[in-house]
Amino acid sequence: MSEMINVAEVFGENVFNLAKMKERLPKKIYAEVKNVMENGGELSVSTADVVAKAMKDWAVSKGATHYTHWFQPLTGITAEKHDAFVTHPDEDGRMIMEFSGKELIKGEPDASSFPSGGLRATFEARGYTAWDITSPAFLKEDATGVILCIPTAFCSYTGEALDKKTPLLRSMEALSQQALRIVRLFGNTFATKVVPSVGPEQEYFLVDRARYLQRDDLIFAGRTLFGAPAPKGQELEDHYFGTIRERVGAYMKDLNVELWKLGVTARTQHNEVAPAQHELAPVYETANIAVDHNQLVMETMKKVAGRHGLTCLLHEKPFAGVNGSGKHNNWSLGTDNGVNMLDPGDTPNANIQFLLVLACIMKAVDTHADLLRQSASDVGNDHRLGADEAPPAIISIFLGEQLEDVVKQLVETGEAAHCLEGGKLETGVSTIPEFEKDATDRNRTSPFAFTGNKFEFRMVGSSDSVASPNTTLNAIVAEAFCEAADVLEKAEDFDLAVHDLIKEYMTKHQRIIFNGDGYSGEWVAEAARRGLPNIKSTVEAACTLTTDKAVRLFEKFGIFTRVELESREEIIYETYAKTIRIEANTMIDMAGKKYIPAVVKYTKSLAEAVIAVKEAGVEPEVQRELLAEVSGKLTETQNALVKLKKAAEKAAAMENVKEQAYFYKDTVREAMDELRAPVDELEKIVDREVWPVPSYGELTFEI
Repeated sequence: MSEMINVAEVFGENVFNLAKMKERLPKKIYAEVKNVMENGGELSVSTADVVAKAMKDWAVSKGATHYTHWFQPLTGITAEKHDAFVTHPDEDGRMIMEFSGKELIKGEPDASSFPSGGLRATFEARGYTAWDITSPAFLKEDATGVILCIPTAFCSYTGEALDKKTPLLRSMEALSQQALRIVRLFGNTFATKVVPSVGPEQEYFLVDRARYLQRDDLIFAGRTLFGAPAPKGQELEDHYFGTIRERVGAYMKDLNVELWKLGVTARTQHNEVAPAQHELAPVYETANIAVDHNQLVMETMKKVAGRHGLTCLLHEKPFAGVNGSGKHNNWSLGTDNGVNMLDPGDTPNANIQFLLVLACIMKAVDTHADLLRQSASDVGNDHRLGADEAPPAIISIFLGEQLEDVVKQLVETGEAAHCLEGGKLETGVSTIPEFEKDATDRNRTSPFAFTGNKFEFRMVGSSDSVASPNTTLNAIVAEAFCEAADVLEKAEDFDLAVHDLIKEYMTKHQRIIFNGDGYSGEWVAEAARRGLPNIKSTVEAACTLTTDKAVRLFEKFGIFTRVELESREEIIYETYAKTIRIEANTMIDMAGKKYIPAVVKYTKSLAEAVIAVKEAGVEPEVQRELLAEVSGKLTETQNALVKLKKAAEKAAAMENVKEQAYFYKDTVREAMDELRAPVDELEKIVDREVWPVPSYGELTFEI
């Protein structure tokens, strides 16, 4: 029988949240901390010392021996340096445990060891981490012991952001300031801030760890660089929402408990479309906390998998021929007095504030479609986007029939006199009640879809931090709000001005709306006719960060400087080139040391079989044909291997990082595909007992 879990008792037990602060801090100190969390500012030194002591005492009571400033450098993963609470012993030789307010607020990791895109020379080592007071500290329990983790931002000695959180926090402040101007225009005088909320749905694969360790490509690249399709894939559509295997179920149970302890509101779990693929979805949270929690989700998924003899694969495309993994970024806006700015209400055609917000988002996404596309760019994600399993690389907005009709009315007539109703859905079964039918269906092929009271940005890759897409989304919407407020705040007749502005924005930017099949070739042609960008790769998307338009946007709201944007473009090229280099070298190693020797051995046995059968007085037609086929594919493999080696060597010698990245994309990856093709064909022919690595079938079905 499964062990009983009291979720209410477990949830947040390893988090130094407001409840624990209230319990452990003096009332005056608690009030100051809460005020800074809600309204911004800095803690006084004396208050920081009190908070630090309370946090340390709580952590030590839970077994903590060290603390760390937990941050998110531009590597895509989290980083931590552990410092012990211990100090010099007292005069009696007893150990003293200390943790000051200064240590809580600021840390100094070595900034030279993280990507900076040229912002810092390798000999310039000093960097700073600064406590994000709005994201609660938490405890990590692993083989190193219990560690107090303090969520922080990370910047260089000269003040440039070297992480993903700092720009996110800047974008949240910018969005709040501009959104407040909008809600004030509609008479909301009670709200003091507007907060973006995020709920990232995390997709992942699970494979047996023993088999994982037999695949160098999974170890070094996170995806299979070779592999023939299994006899069965996802054709029967029987895995999605199917019965969860017992071993996977045990994993999910432990995963939930670990996440609940960390205050992560893991809520929904199910099998995804592809075999061995699954999903976990949390409840919505403030954007920066959601980002932190998603990083914890990914870390915890990997950690817990090991306990069950499994490995968690977060790569966007670990297996060819089946759906890859994404991370749907559900985004909404709410005031601190409880108003969801994306709630259309029962009559969206009459909800003027909602229509203005919608018009501004349409303008933002259309104006900066290139930037939004870039925010979801990643080497692994290039295998998904536009591949009929994920949103196309073309940015568009899905509004559904109801809102599309409202927009059409406003554009064509200047007013929306009515809106479509949902009605009833009859099941035809007397014992099942009628359903209230939504006025709008959903569209899984849309990259940016309205889903009732939020937008779902569906392009984000499964291994990526959701910080970048939300930073960009916050920034572009802040700009649209700012420009709208600039007009409306000066208007003599507000009602007329807001009506005209909504019509203007919707008319000008209606091209971004598309409710049809985003996977169709017709849409690609139609998008081109509309003038929508179709950016097909990470390398092509990188330069969108440093256009004059992008620089103006980010500098206007203090989110990025030009220098910070240029550094990030540089890092994208570097990361892309390094990733493909690793993949190419792994393929060269596997082909030369595993596949070719295995096939040579197999051809030898076939040749011996030909001779033996012939000596027995029978023509070895089958054996001879098989030998010829295998030998031919082996020759193709060897030729492709030589070609890849030459391309990889040429790429590695290139000095211009942008040119290098493009060469890896256009030339090296092509050579990699050419090497993979004959090897995958050989896998279909060669004796299973001879093949040197586990097959797709073994990896995805035998768990």
